Amino acid sequence: MKIIPAIEDFMVKELFSHEEVRKQFVSDVLGISIEEIKSVRILNPFLRKLHRKHKQGILDVVLELNDNTKIDVEIQVKPQKFWNKRSLYYLAKMYTDELYVGQHYEKLKKCVSISILNFNLLDGEENHSVYTLKDQSGRELTDLFEVHIIELKKQINSDTPVNDWIRLFNAREEGDFAMIKRKTIGIEEAMEVVKQMSLRKRLRWEFEQLQKERRDRHAQDEYVREQGRLDGIQEGRYEHAIQVYHKCLERGMSEEEAMEISGVKQK
Repeated sequence: MKIIPAIEDFMVKELFSHEEVRKQFVSDVLGISIEEIKSVRILNPFLRKLHRKHKQGILDVVLELNDNTKIDVEIQVKPQKFWNKRSLYYLAKMYTDELYVGQHYEKLKKCVSISILNFNLLDGEENHSVYTLKDQSGRELTDLFEVHIIELKKQINSDTPVNDWIRLFNAREEGDFAMIKRKTIGIEEAMEVVKQMSLRKRLRWEFEQLQKERRDRHAQDEYVREQGRLDGIQEGRYEHAIQVYHKCLERGMSEEEAMEISGVKQK
């Protein structure tokens, strides 16, 4: 059975509306024992709404652990320039937004950014990269900033908990779930959610319409690029002809002779 990819915005929102899925995802990505996670609260009040369109294809889910650690999960389907700068900007904003006027710095809590990208961003073969604030020798300055980048397009070379989520997001048919190595409660529930959502006729229709819109947009973009290329060629030929025309005049030829040689027509 073909399934609606879990990378689609409304599928991810439905997945993260399930507590066991949230807890397992956070446990696997951050390397925290699931027993240590009492709760993963959702800070987005609009999480359960099924929006088909999002600005620039970005889905943003903000979670909070029971120790007040904030986690910003962003999913980006299309390549975007300056993604690193953008994610750092919102991580810093999330960090400082918690400090109200008159409050002290000890109120600041740990903030984590998790980017799930459907394109390659970084050099290297690792599909899960983790960054913290450290000096040249590897000594950590603070653990209050943490950045995770998960790249779905890179090859899976090992069996890690995060790779099972990559397999889930990359699955296009129910049979692809067989590639998922661990069958934890959270992963099992995530697979069941994807299967059940894929069976809904209305969602299936919306997904097919979305795919059609993307194909049409791609075809239109290709047409615009091709026209721009052809226009550039024509413009380049005209500029070259003008240069030949002026060189002919410089050599003492008449305007008629210069136009005949260069191909420039009289206006």
